[in-house]
Amino acid sequence: MNILVGALITLGVTAFTVTAMLLVRRRAPEGSWFTDGDRASGVFGVLATGFSVLLGFIIFLAFQSYDQARSGAETEAVIVAQQVQTAQFLPQDVREPLTGQLICYARAVVGVEWPKMQQGTLGDEFNPWAADLYRTIHSVDPQSDVEQSAYDRWMDQTANREQARVDRVHGAEGLIPLPLWLVLFVISAVIFVYVLFFADSGESAVTQGVLMGSVTVTITLLLLLLAFFDHPHGDQVGKLQPVAMERTLRLIDAQLDEVGLTVTAPCDDAGRAR
Repeated sequence: MNILVGALITLGVTAFTVTAMLLVRRRAPEGSWFTDGDRASGVFGVLATGFSVLLGFIIFLAFQSYDQARSGAETEAVIVAQQVQTAQFLPQDVREPLTGQLICYARAVVGVEWPKMQQGTLGDEFNPWAADLYRTIHSVDPQSDVEQSAYDRWMDQTANREQARVDRVHGAEGLIPLPLWLVLFVISAVIFVYVLFFADSGESAVTQGVLMGSVTVTITLLLLLLAFFDHPHGDQVGKLQPVAMERTLRLIDAQLDEVGLTVTAPCDDAGRAR
């Protein structure tokens, strides 16, 4: 959901609720439908406070998941770049294959996994180049102390990379369960109906419109913010994009050029096997 769509939804919902308020106001008695305004305001305060606390807590948890996915993507990208360096200290026969497979892993994150995360269709799929990396490193028999140290370092980095990937894909299919969405919408509807009972023919239409409009805009924007965090990956403003992994790919190319290494990756630019 982009900013324009969110603005149109907010305007549409606000126009609907304000219109409903003004229509109810025509038949409302002076002083609203409530005979005891203080008691009615107290009940509304309980409704609004309970809803705001619940919604605020959910938004906080959703933002944490959003930040976890962002941090996971950045950590994964950094580890891929580090593993390229580690691969150069492993036995000669696996250096180029591992380097090429790491490049393909990074390309697959950008070209294959990220679009699926945006669409919420990644599911339990794993990066196919992770399996190739495992098969290649499984055949390694370190001989020297340097190779043994690099091998141990590689295994630690692999474990950290896999955990970072889990953090990255977390929430790709949505963080908020349907029952919770239903509860939030039902409470929003209850608040809307309750505010209608504050319709007062003795007040001006502008005052009544502002009363309903301010409540509607606040609730709608908070729900839209929650929907934004519910699906953190996308190409809209503020959504998570594969910027970190794209930067890692450029960094790997620059590093290989700097040390004079030529590696032919066994995949196309989108990370699909040739």
